[in-house]
Amino acid sequence: MQTFFESPLSSVLSKDYFSPKPHKTYQVYNLHNFHKIPQAGNLSPAQKEAINVVGRVFPFKTNNYVVEELIDWDNIPEDPLFIMNFPQKSMLAPAQYHTIADLLRRNADKKIIEKAAMNIRWELNPHPAGQEHNIPTHNGQKLQGSQHKYRETILFFPSQGQTCHAYCTFCFRWPQFVGMNDIKFAMRETRLLVNYIKSHPEITDLIFTGGDPMVMGTKVFSAYVEPILKANIRHLKTIRIGTKALSYWPYRFFADDDAEELLYLFHKIVRSGKHLSIMAHFNHPRELETAAVSEAIRRIRDTGAQIRTQSPVLRHINDQPELWSAMWQKQVEMGCVPYYMFIARDTGSHQYFAVSLENAWKIFRNAYQNVSGLARTVRGPSMSAHPGKIQVMGVSEVNGEKIFVLRFLQGRDPEWVGKPFFAAFDPAAVWLSELRPAFGENRFFYEKALKNRPGT
Repeated sequence: MQTFFESPLSSVLSKDYFSPKPHKTYQVYNLHNFHKIPQAGNLSPAQKEAINVVGRVFPFKTNNYVVEELIDWDNIPEDPLFIMNFPQKSMLAPAQYHTIADLLRRNADKKIIEKAAMNIRWELNPHPAGQEHNIPTHNGQKLQGSQHKYRETILFFPSQGQTCHAYCTFCFRWPQFVGMNDIKFAMRETRLLVNYIKSHPEITDLIFTGGDPMVMGTKVFSAYVEPILKANIRHLKTIRIGTKALSYWPYRFFADDDAEELLYLFHKIVRSGKHLSIMAHFNHPRELETAAVSEAIRRIRDTGAQIRTQSPVLRHINDQPELWSAMWQKQVEMGCVPYYMFIARDTGSHQYFAVSLENAWKIFRNAYQNVSGLARTVRGPSMSAHPGKIQVMGVSEVNGEKIFVLRFLQGRDPEWVGKPFFAAFDPAAVWLSELRPAFGENRFFYEKALKNRPGT
């Protein structure tokens, strides 16, 4: 029987590929034990209370890599990596915050606290962008763990991948992790998925998402991948894996017990003739600075997989153009492809992180101007809204009216893709729902068609 070390992967990797690497044991920190983080001793009582209060509403989990290698503990509470992982008081409205804080101070029953937290969650638009309309059906059976919004692309949410190595405080899929099971996307079986893809020749791309598929052990992840490869679906050209692991736990790709098996699985996907793209989430240049992430990126690229990068633009985190240009340039140097700048979705702690559409465009434009052509593969700023991915192309003036120039990068109707349209300028707008059509029009061109589409 062929062993992993005898596999064809060995011949395509550098000679020191299998050399021993520093090991780091994954350690989780959450509400129950974050007080044990040595650096947390420097947090004020008010900061610890905020973590405890807001962490009852939003998911809170970090780990020792983030704590030890990413966060600048000399710059608390302003440090962006700290804000990305540790709940902040202003992530809730004052009334919401005081509701939970008062219950905790009175030592209320856990069920009462959880009920109050759940009521607050329902106030925070837990199901944005019409995701409930994206669930496909095959032979009368819903694929509850899949979404098919765009013609060529289907998303798959493996059940065992519905968590992350650490939770981002801006996460738009936060309901996946806080017990809102009635709107949770997850799927255990691939049989329905394979049959659905076979019956839809327009599908060229399959995206494994979550949560984070890279939290799964290789044997578990392989159980999802292998049936797809064995099915030999010719029109399926690309497999994508959406992950934050390169940022939050790069040791997954070279130090975890099954890291080599995972990389061989990547190579097997590539060798099967499928394009493999790792959709890596990097939100700040510091996430690209550690030795661990450099090693992880090298290992992944050696398998033949490509790494594309994406991030939302976020107040308190990366709302400065020089951070974006530095991040894109560094990604290119490391062999990654800058792909998307997103606008934070209108859910959860959106009010804390939101950047106006005008400012998002200015940040993108200024950053885009200050990188080489190789980094200008990036697109944005883009809203993943109900009708599709809509790019803010700029602000202009026509016949004395100031307008936003927009276009579809993806659409529920493929005919919309690439089509420009215009919205009246609003300096305070942060999302598509806050815009109105320009030039006195009653509605945007796609609204009537969207209303008449089945299931929407």
